[in-house]
Amino acid sequence: MGNWVVNHWFSVLFLATWLGLNVFLFVHAFLSYEKADKYFYTREILGSALAWARASARCLNFNSTLILLPVCRNLLSFLRGTCSFCRHALRKQLDHNLAFHKLVAYMICLHTATHIIAHLFNFEHYSRSRWATDGSLASILSTLSQQERDEDSWINPIQSPNMTVEYVTFTSITGVTGVIITIALVLMVTSAMEFIRRSYFEVFWYTHRIFIVYFIGLGIHGIGGIVRGQTEESLNESHPHRCAEFFEQWCDHDSHCKHPRFEGLPAESWKWILAPGILYIFERILRFYRSKQKVVITKVVMHPSKVLELQMSKRGFIMEVGQYIFVNCPSISYLEWHPFTLTSAPEEDFFSIHIRAVGDWTENLIRAFEQQHSPIPRIEVDGPFGTVSEDVFQYEVAVLVGAGIGVTPFASILKSIWYKFRHADHNLKTQTAGHAALNFDKATDILTGLKQKTSFGRPMWDNEFSTIANAHPKSVVGVFLCGPQTLAKSLSKCCHQYSSLDPRKVQFYFNKEDF
Repeated sequence: MGNWVVNHWFSVLFLATWLGLNVFLFVHAFLSYEKADKYFYTREILGSALAWARASARCLNFNSTLILLPVCRNLLSFLRGTCSFCRHALRKQLDHNLAFHKLVAYMICLHTATHIIAHLFNFEHYSRSRWATDGSLASILSTLSQQERDEDSWINPIQSPNMTVEYVTFTSITGVTGVIITIALVLMVTSAMEFIRRSYFEVFWYTHRIFIVYFIGLGIHGIGGIVRGQTEESLNESHPHRCAEFFEQWCDHDSHCKHPRFEGLPAESWKWILAPGILYIFERILRFYRSKQKVVITKVVMHPSKVLELQMSKRGFIMEVGQYIFVNCPSISYLEWHPFTLTSAPEEDFFSIHIRAVGDWTENLIRAFEQQHSPIPRIEVDGPFGTVSEDVFQYEVAVLVGAGIGVTPFASILKSIWYKFRHADHNLKTQTAGHAALNFDKATDILTGLKQKTSFGRPMWDNEFSTIANAHPKSVVGVFLCGPQTLAKSLSKCCHQYSSLDPRKVQFYFNKEDF
């Protein structure tokens, strides 16, 4: 329980920091626009909707800065390698990259909705002020451009009674990009739902490429400068605290208060997304370069249940247990890349993957390799990339749990254990190595190639954990899962339940594969 608590609190601290930054940025921006003299006249027309729109925009920019980082897989692999000396609880946070990516996406959606709703109120206030004939300060401000005939004097984008909100929306840079960004975000979020992602991966994959449109639109969204504030020169000349109440005298030549002048707010979004955008571009360039290196298919094996095994070689390819690669087959699709766990061991002179028919792309790939009289399709490979399973040999005892094709990450581990045991690797910390060398009198396993057959079935987890805890009362046990979320909840609960409060006694660490 002790290590579970440490991991849990590190995760809580990380999330609390992220949420705290969101709250700080929102409150800071809200108070700035709600109190600053620069926006005194803007607030006279828009009220608090101005602060709500700008505060949500600030947080939207912040989270757009973060959204790409969890999917920079080379960056994560680099951090995993450089953090090898860090505490387990710190490194484990890297394994939650996709979960954090989703949380950031949800936060972007929340602030996007807030931003849109606030601007709907803003446009309503703009329109109402432009139509007003009551001689109020808001109505006078809304007609300044006509009175002064000066482009720097307007504050209301609706500059004539005949101009509609729809016209301003679809004829301004800010409005058009806002609509495009919103549509792109809705498409990406809806297509990333678990059901669609699992059943129609191609829809998810193609739709997620719209993120390029989202970031381009976000970068130029603020260029139009529809929301305006008073210029510094005008503030010094006619400060609103001195002149707002004398707005009826602004036209008098002998008045000490002149018409205020305004300027559009400078675009900010591009500043937030520039650095992560450059980092992601370098990430893609590196992945493109590696993917174009020649891949030689050395062996093709068709297993029962429509499982295709590909054994390949590639110059300079170095892997660790539990890692995965992205695979592309240009004859099927130039754009689609699919992740597959490596099932070979680092000690072997090839790397392999097992592919099960679970969608159009995989079915087409298997069909292409089944055609005996046709040339072997060309395969491109990007990777390998690190996962939580790389840490398996850091544990004295390892429990590997796979559901369905989820057993593939552990084929690499089991093979590597066998090789290490065979070569008497004294650096092998894991005690379970002997199991891979037992019972060599049966047929080899379909996935591991070992004569020790993989046991399939659903164990009684309480019994299993209790047995392990009793057999290894002072060990650190790593529990690794590649399977559904329901199974993850059960195993995580057992790891918590059977870990000792005494850090010197048995401790269970739960690790889940995510792609």
